[in-house]
Amino acid sequence: MKQLGEGQFYLVREDVLTESMLKMLEAKRLLASGEESTIQDATKRVGLSRSAFYKYRDTVYPFESIARERILTIFIQLEDRKGSLATLLQIVSESKCNVLTIHQTIPVQARANITLSLDVTEMIIKMEEFLQRLKAPDFVDSVVLISSGAL
Repeated sequence: MKQLGEGQFYLVREDVLTESMLKMLEAKRLLASGEESTIQDATKRVGLSRSAFYKYRDTVYPFESIARERILTIFIQLEDRKGSLATLLQIVSESKCNVLTIHQTIPVQARANITLSLDVTEMIIKMEEFLQRLKAPDFVDSVVLISSGAL
């Protein structure tokens, strides 16, 4: 029989987590941000029992909190316009990411591909929001997360 904590680990999407797990994650966020100072206050605010909080608190974590130092590799397809790379790098900078490598293809039929490897250790926003910001400029065709992992 396996001992507690000896099981396998899985990466799952947020939409398959139970309501209790999601509420526990929100309660942990409230505590970490200082919006609530006690577990009782945080669980009351999100509508979760303290027993459910304790059941999940050491077993469910946001993806971003697993590794301290992370590298993210992103593939971006875009329309070749003057200043487009500068605009993307401004988004990277504002998000507090550090560029490790940049590879840009020669534009073909007014389209180019960029591969960015970033150190996202100090990123100040969630991964989903960061990817949405990169997709926002009208010259961007697509943004694909190729890989992420520890340094």
